[in-house]
Amino acid sequence: MSADLEKLTQAMLDAAKKAGAETADAMAVQGTSLSIDVRGGRLEQAERSEGIDLGLRVMIGKRQANVSVSDASAATLATMAERAVAMALEAPEDPYIGLADPEQLIRTWDISGYEMADPSPEPTPAQLQNDAAEAEAAGLAVKGVSQVQSATAGYSASQVHLAASNGFSGGYGRTSRATSCVAIAGTGDNMERDYDGDGRTFQNDLRRPEDIGKTAGTRAVSRLGAIQPPTGSYPVLFDERISSSLIGHLLAATNGASITRGASWLRDCLGDTILPEHLSVIEDPHRARVSGSRPFDAEGLPTKRRSIIENGVLTGWTLDLVNARKLGMAPTGNAARGVSSPPSPSSWNISLSQGQKSREELIQDMGTGLLVTSLIGSTINPTTGDYSRGAAGMWVENGEITHAVNECTIAGNLRDMMRGMIPANDARTHLSRVVPSILIEGLTLAGA
Repeated sequence: MSADLEKLTQAMLDAAKKAGAETADAMAVQGTSLSIDVRGGRLEQAERSEGIDLGLRVMIGKRQANVSVSDASAATLATMAERAVAMALEAPEDPYIGLADPEQLIRTWDISGYEMADPSPEPTPAQLQNDAAEAEAAGLAVKGVSQVQSATAGYSASQVHLAASNGFSGGYGRTSRATSCVAIAGTGDNMERDYDGDGRTFQNDLRRPEDIGKTAGTRAVSRLGAIQPPTGSYPVLFDERISSSLIGHLLAATNGASITRGASWLRDCLGDTILPEHLSVIEDPHRARVSGSRPFDAEGLPTKRRSIIENGVLTGWTLDLVNARKLGMAPTGNAARGVSSPPSPSSWNISLSQGQKSREELIQDMGTGLLVTSLIGSTINPTTGDYSRGAAGMWVENGEITHAVNECTIAGNLRDMMRGMIPANDARTHLSRVVPSILIEGLTLAGA
């Protein structure tokens, strides 16, 4: 299949040249996905999709345009190239656009070391239905669970190929297998909901559906009887399930597109200490069996392991070619794109240094405060770093969890929050974002 996609990307480049493009790049994606939902022990919904998507970006001088289609016929490719060229001629000039120089391109790579695709056969619908049914049954078996809102098992596989008129051509395949369960505890006005799920590249790595259903049910029951916490300044422990959102705000602020727009609370902080000195944020796109791994980016540049923050110090931005040129810096191999859009900066696999203590030890240390297990809504000022989010979780008194809480708001400023982070040691290392539970002192809670 990869050979067919390679031919399609070359056909798009040939059509672009014939239509009058000076330079061009092309992307072809072919994928299959299968999803099974179970409710009440029976099949509720089954979805399967197969398709191909093609994208072509053409450049004429310093003007560019992008067109996408889902038809691989020669006539369609010729028409898409003609339309892309016509659009580019009408587009505004951008002095920073352009393909990578040939010397910037990756030369060789060994895709096998990344283990991005599971070679085992695609699961049958019956296998997926059985997984979803087992997760549902395990959730319903938890005392206090009144119903399972959804139990789902899914599988996807895709092939991607990129090619450009500067000589780059490369592709790879991906697979994903997932199971999830959402359980509801209680009845009437006292119902609470929670979830669990797992997604892996290799099917054999997936957690047992019984464990996923039981965990979802147990979490839902633990939220029964939730009340609003008191208003005031308290330590807040972000559970490992949602702590990566904090690092997500940091990654958005170090994204080159945010920097060039001046819309980042870290825009003037390059070289500054923004985390505790013993913490680092590492990007590693070469980890095996992890969804964010890749040998090259969407512009054909080699990816590499790098420190975004090293020993607390912000060392650099996340850059594609355009934003690197705007800043007068070297690209970092972080361009991402879909078939309908040009490249833009994106982060790959991310890990935050883990701490020495467990989540339970941090709960003991925090005294009285909030353990956040879910976040609702978001009001983040990307320029100032002001932070405000709805939250729910568990209240901690004298180092022990006492009851569930909900309908509260957490507020602070990301600059202060990052400098005061205390990580636990409970991060799941198979995730693309490996971030442990994080304790932050002195956040403002608005509750009862």
